[in-house]
Amino acid sequence: MNRALAKELEAWDKKYVWHPFTQMKDWRQDPQLVIEKGEGNALIDTKGRRYLDGVSSLWCNVHGHRVKKIDDAVKAQLEKIAHSTFLGLSHVPAIRLSKKLIEIAPKGLTKVFYSDSGSASVEAALKMAYQYWQWKGQKSKTTFLKLKNAYHGDTLGSVSVGGISLFHEIFHPLLFKTFEADAPYRYRDSFAGSDAEYADFCASKIEAVLKKHHRRICAVVMEPLMQGAAGMLDQPRGYLKLVRNLAKKYSVLLIADEVATGFGRTGKMFACEHENVTPDILCAAKGITAGYLPLSATLTTDKIYNAFLGEYGELKAFFHGHTYSANPLACAAALANLEIFEKDKTLAKLQPKIKLLTEELLKLEQLEHVGDIRQAGFMVGIELVKDRNVKQPYPLAERIGPRVILEARKRGVMLRPLGNVIVLMPPLSIKESELKMLCRVVYQCVENVTGA
Repeated sequence: MNRALAKELEAWDKKYVWHPFTQMKDWRQDPQLVIEKGEGNALIDTKGRRYLDGVSSLWCNVHGHRVKKIDDAVKAQLEKIAHSTFLGLSHVPAIRLSKKLIEIAPKGLTKVFYSDSGSASVEAALKMAYQYWQWKGQKSKTTFLKLKNAYHGDTLGSVSVGGISLFHEIFHPLLFKTFEADAPYRYRDSFAGSDAEYADFCASKIEAVLKKHHRRICAVVMEPLMQGAAGMLDQPRGYLKLVRNLAKKYSVLLIADEVATGFGRTGKMFACEHENVTPDILCAAKGITAGYLPLSATLTTDKIYNAFLGEYGELKAFFHGHTYSANPLACAAALANLEIFEKDKTLAKLQPKIKLLTEELLKLEQLEHVGDIRQAGFMVGIELVKDRNVKQPYPLAERIGPRVILEARKRGVMLRPLGNVIVLMPPLSIKESELKMLCRVVYQCVENVTGA
């Protein structure tokens, strides 16, 4: 693209566009980067500069950009039909995708409900859980148990079960009431003991709430293994299984939000597999189409599905849906994505790369201002602190995270921070040489910014 057009596009962006999770005053004042193309694991801007996609284009890209098999699948579907309603009709790609999702999902999940975003998949899950207990005659079960630091999306229902005040405090008057339990945050918890003891300790926080309020709670909502937007907060081994058992003990449903953790990010297809857990409802999005098109799925069991069966006049149907639910193009992309997983043995090839990433991350521990490194497969959070001895956070005014990210761009790496936490979540297709480059650049940028 010629420089004049690139400059004009940036001016139009600043004049007409409002970006998500972005302070637009800063955006309008500073030079901005406009992406024009993608190729493999790289993003290419309008000036022709290449950047390693270190966060998978917001955690959704899986096999890289411009993957021929997925490109061809979308083109082939486009020659048949681009969209048809899923309300009272069905279509071929959605039927095939539903079968495939159930085959790869934790055993016991048997039905698929489609939406078009992670937030929407959680909204569907909340409504299903609430309405399930209403149909079962337990009218008092009307609220949810959420975890502190949780993030489940930005629609009002998903915000209500979220726990990050930085994002959502201003909307508090609009939200429905929930119960909250402390979530694992080993780095900042004052706890001495083994991982197993810590898992018990954290699960006891949930049990305390369930014991007192289970008659009012319809479901526990959680991100398994890793709370993503909270700053990549990992959970001790065994914690997920303990929460699953508590949900059964106190007769509440378990909703596993695998929007971020699903489709290989933790080393398995779904994070729940690490502890052989089958939730009552599982939410999936982001990587479902390998980052190609908006699509999400809410998977559930026959037990929940059957509660909605009845005669037409009983009005027991699930009155919820979207215009673009199960969009055929998105379903075609998702099918191609899963075929690549299977034929290319993506998960098997991922294991040595996870090991390499772990080894490379150890080098960052040498840096004075790296307080904690948290990892679950290809999900990584590097928490930067002003004083490591007392775990003192950097003040927001110092903009440490954004400064590290801008330094990384100068070195050809695209990242996005969560406050003082530098997030790494590369595509599963990343090469070992690119993985080493990613960690090397992060080391250099953290050293330069915090050292200064």
